Order: sequence, then C-alpha cells, then structure tokens
Amino acid sequence: MNQPLLELRSATKSFRGVPAVSEVDFELRAGETHALLGENGAGKSTLTKVIAGVHKLTIGKMLLDGQEVEFATPAEALSNGIAMVFQETNLVPSMTVAQNIYLGREKLFSRLRGIYIEAQQFFQSLGFHVDPTANAASLGAAQKQMVEIARAVHHNARIIIFDEPTATLTPEEKRHFFALVERLKKRGVSIVFISHAIEEALAISDRITILRDGALVVTDTVDRFDRYRIIQAMVGREFSQDLYGNQEARTARPYGAKILSVENLSMDKMVRNTSFSIFSGQVTCVFGLVGAGRTETMKVVAGALKRDLFHGGTVRYKGKQVRYLTPRPAMRDGIVYVTEDRKLEGIFGTQTVARNIFFGELVTGRNPFALVSRSEIRQLAEKWVENLTIRVIDTSAQTVELSGGNQQKVVIAKSMVQKPQLVIFDEPTRGVDVGAIVEIHHLITKLADNGIAVVVVSSYLPEVRALADRILVARQGRIVEEMEPATATDNTIMYAAVH
Repeated sequence: MNQPLLELRSATKSFRGVPAVSEVDFELRAGETHALLGENGAGKSTLTKVIAGVHKLTIGKMLLDGQEVEFATPAEALSNGIAMVFQETNLVPSMTVAQNIYLGREKLFSRLRGIYIEAQQFFQSLGFHVDPTANAASLGAAQKQMVEIARAVHHNARIIIFDEPTATLTPEEKRHFFALVERLKKRGVSIVFISHAIEEALAISDRITILRDGALVVTDTVDRFDRYRIIQAMVGREFSQDLYGNQEARTARPYGAKILSVENLSMDKMVRNTSFSIFSGQVTCVFGLVGAGRTETMKVVAGALKRDLFHGGTVRYKGKQVRYLTPRPAMRDGIVYVTEDRKLEGIFGTQTVARNIFFGELVTGRNPFALVSRSEIRQLAEKWVENLTIRVIDTSAQTVELSGGNQQKVVIAKSMVQKPQLVIFDEPTRGVDVGAIVEIHHLITKLADNGIAVVVVSSYLPEVRALADRILVARQGRIVEEMEPATATDNTIMYAAVH
C-alpha cells in the first residue's frame, strides 16, 4: 500500500474559464480505500470524473502505474481498469437489469435465460436483492444504485470510484456494501469513496482527502481525523450546534387546519389501503424502509402516479375531493412534490439554471402566454440562487454542470417559485453536504413556521427526529403508525417500520 497506483499532480479543471478544481495533488495506493470529502461544489465529482475519463484536465497530469495517461472516454478508462459508479445512475431504462450488467461485455452467442441465471447468482454473492429480469426503468433509486455497484464489480476493475454509493441504501444493504468493499480490498482493488456520510468515511477508509472550493485542504490517515476535524476542514468554519439539533429540547408545532385527508388509498401493489392526514403549519415526516410505498403514496397525492381506478380510495385537499391525473393541476392548486431522483424527474440538465427555475413559475398558469423578458427570468433565478446559496458561476450555466447538491437546490428553488401550500420533500438531503443540510432544514422549518404544510419522506432517523412535528411510519404500502416526536425513539420507529 506504499506505492501510488494512481497520481494526480497539480490537477486543474476549468469550465468557462472558471476552475472547478485547482492545483490538486491526489494519490491512490493499491488496495486502499481513500475517502474524498467536501461540500457540494468542492470539486469531488469533477476530480473523479477526470480519473474516469469523463473530463480532461485543463492543467496538470495524471499517472497510472507511474506512466502519464489521459483518457478520452470512460470506456478507455474502463479498459485500463478504472470504473466509476456515478452519483446519478446511468442505466439503460429499456434494458433488463441483467442486460445492463453485461452491457459492453456480451458474448457472441448467449441465451437470455443463461444471462438471467448468472446475474441472479452474481447478485446473491453480493448480498443484493434485485430481480435480474426486471426492466431498469421499473427500479427504485436504491435498486438502481445496487445495479450500478454490481456492474462496476463485474468489470473486475482494479480502481473503483463510488460517488455517494450508500445514499439510497437501507442499513442492511449498507452492511452488504461495506463487506463488499472489504472483499475488494483483499483482492487488491483500490477504492475512491465519495460520501457526505462522515461516519461511513471514518469507518471504512484508510485515508481521507478533503477539498474545499476546488482546492486541496488536507490528506491524512483516517486515525488522524474525527467528525469535528472533518466538518471544520470541509466548511472552513465551526458549527455552533450539532448538525441535527437538540432533538429532546424541540417542541412540536401545534396542529393547524387539516389541508389533506387520504382515506383507503390504493395503487397496484405498492400502496395498499392507506389512510392519513396532513395539517398546515406542521412538518410531517414519513419514515420507512425502501419498498415501503412512501414515495408512491406521495406521488399519487401530487398527481405523478394514478391510484387504482376502482377502490382506489379518496383524497381530499382543503376539504374538496380531488383526483389528479397529472402533476400540473396539483401544482396549480398549491401542491408540489420535490423528487428524490433529481436527474430523471427534477431538472432539465441541458437547460440553464435560470430556465429551470423559471419553469416552476411557468407551470403555475399565472402567466398563461409566457410573456416574460430574459432579464425577468434572470432576476428570478438570481433571487433564488441567493436565497438557497446555490453555487454556480452564473445563472446561464447548464444545470448539468452543477454538483449534485446544487442541482438539488435548483429543484427546490423551482418548487418554491410556485408559492405552494403543501410541499412534499422526498429525501431532500440525499447526496447533500453538511452545510447544505443545515440550509435545507432551515428552509423546511421556515415553511412550516409560515403556515405551510410540509411532508418530508426520509429514511434517515436523525433527520426525521430533528424535523418532525408528527411521524408517520410506512410499511408494506401502508401508513401503519403515527408517533409524537417527544415520545418516539429510534428503536420504536424502526420496530414499527420492520414489524
């Protein structure tokens, strides 16, 4: 583990003349797990995309086995033994899981049934529960991530870059992933691990490198770090309180007017005869494990999915019975859904930040002829860029150029422009750094303080307990229990979600 397998020397990558990473030195040794940490926009993904052949360095050099290299494409990097599991999944939606696994490595003659059997055995060896015959488009975010991880491992790469690999995984799936990392290390595979989960980085890494504003802050062995030092290096300042606040000292907001009432809601096999209510001026957190039907339930409410035609239940919004077939009428009534999958459902990647935010205004119907000047679009975007501290060169930049956390803020800005009365946040801080988590939590609490009904779907218990005025627990497609945050504990919440 002493000889560098891969080196970056004075690595600089600029976009539009502005450096995303500047003069960064980085090295990866054989058989080590090297965590790469930093806030959103710090340059983590840019640096690793250079290694994976997505970007070329503007200045500097990259060495592999002591030889200078420059990859023109990710396929070229993969042929040299470097694979990357991207933060946003890149599966072919129309193909099955097994076909995605073997894509690019197909045999000349092979039977589909044989591929499915081989893929099933491979998933079982990894401890992942995914149906190899399912279309990739039908998978949830967590299962897509598992397929991406499996595909990288299947390529027998000697360097694997994981960009937020555990963000969508359940605790059990995370344990399987960490065991997989240990097995890969024993085989001499080198791991670059990008994560906002500081405890995970401390648990599985050999060394940690921290970036801030595109520059290298520190590289050291894991035993020289603790949570406090990492956060201070990442944000360049101290937090005056714990990230998720003093949960025991919180006082739940009182019930406001009942804004949403759901009775016996059903949708296929994902939502099963579930009932609950949502009140204005409160944060209602919906907790559950992956596959519990939380997201599907909220998508039905917001019109993104259709409930069963017969015996599908009843949804009342502000006392009026509604059945939204598309999101647009829901948005016009004041219901917005902030998706967990920002890449596929939240943003138009090739459109500018300004246009993405303006689309939120456009869908409300307040300006039916879309008569607006470019300066008005820019001013609207600049207002929300400032309000949410979105790190962007300017609002004319393409949204795909932003880091994952800043893309998430654009999705939130697009929703807030609509002046909603009921906001549904689905995993709002997934793949978001510690500084941005505080900002998003502050926005959520501010919305509730202003009398808006807020629903937060989250699988992270500290977040649920820090934000919730009411806790709804989902299991197997139903809301099975309601809890008060003052009396709920991690054990009681998790027990309700599992049993």
